[in-house]
Amino acid sequence: MMDTAVRPQTSAFQQWWVLTVRMITPTLRNGEVVTLIAAAIMFSIGFYLPLKGLMGGFPAGMSSYAQYLMPLIALNGIAFAAISAAFRSATDSVQGINRRFKTMPIAALTPLAARMSASVYRCVVALCAALVCGHIIGFRFYGGVGHAVGFCLLALLIGAVTSLLGDLIGAANSNPEATVPLMLVPQMILGLLSVGLQPIERFPAWIQPIVRNQEVSQFVYALRPLGGDSTPAAGEVTWSVMGPTFAWLAGWILMLIPLHVYIATRRR
Repeated sequence: MMDTAVRPQTSAFQQWWVLTVRMITPTLRNGEVVTLIAAAIMFSIGFYLPLKGLMGGFPAGMSSYAQYLMPLIALNGIAFAAISAAFRSATDSVQGINRRFKTMPIAALTPLAARMSASVYRCVVALCAALVCGHIIGFRFYGGVGHAVGFCLLALLIGAVTSLLGDLIGAANSNPEATVPLMLVPQMILGLLSVGLQPIERFPAWIQPIVRNQEVSQFVYALRPLGGDSTPAAGEVTWSVMGPTFAWLAGWILMLIPLHVYIATRRR
């Protein structure tokens, strides 16, 4: 009788873990972690130092410009992490790694889950660097442990959704170099045209509705009361403040998940 080879049993969790480690390990030796930290420092210095004097006092009655600016510093840090996610996704696509995964006994969405886990790891690094930079320039949490944890969790949720968008752009584009401007330019424009830098009243009247309702401003509105302030100017954590942010995130998720399923299951 001929012996038949027995295929070793594998679990989806093991596959996810191996692919996640594959995505995280290179960041420890290729300088990507250093780049994320440097980006947080660059955003903090680039926004805080030149704009502190130009604001003409502390905006919106808050105790310091650092307190006002911190949500945007955090958002820019995790946005840079999402750009890394898009670049990695595009690299895997152009190198044929995604096509190879489709020929292996791996669930269609397991590679995506691994890439998203690695993206959350990048967002954690970027957020920690942003919080350290914010602390140096004067930011403090005033709402207690619960609000501080809420600030971090909401920022990471925003980072995860942004990374999900970046991963889709990278997988569909298959051009690592093109993913950087596709992700960076819109995020920079939305950041500059947001209430993260200055109050809505300082924008021209004709553009105020756009500035107030676009997603980055809504994210800032939600993060600011979680960070708190020594004055009541930061606002309170209410559903009217947090609701638009969750609506934006839910809308992006409902749109992105079916597109990811389509890309992960299509055959060329």
